[in-house]
Amino acid sequence: MPTWKVPSGPRGKGFVMYRRPHASAVDPDTGEQYDDLVIIVTPTEAEKAALVDDAATPFFTIDHFDGYAAVLVQQSRLGELGRDELAEIITDAWATRAPKRLVKEHLGDG
Repeated sequence: MPTWKVPSGPRGKGFVMYRRPHASAVDPDTGEQYDDLVIIVTPTEAEKAALVDDAATPFFTIDHFDGYAAVLVQQSRLGELGRDELAEIITDAWATRAPKRLVKEHLGDG
């Protein structure tokens, strides 16, 4: 399954990951398991909450992800985001997992 990682130990650290269908992630309207979920890591739980609480974005969470700084989004809804907005969210996810030296090289002092 598609997963984007940064090098860290033998398995790396994922920052954008496909999530297989699972009983813990069910569409509240249809009762069907989501089959196209993407997990995107957020820098903090506060930033996760801001994305989830923003009705203008397709991001959401489920109980299984309580206490974990990441949002869920259906692949089929990624087109609702502007390219720049999605790029910023993914860059933030990468920066959360990447070595600090590498982040500084690519993004500066921030």
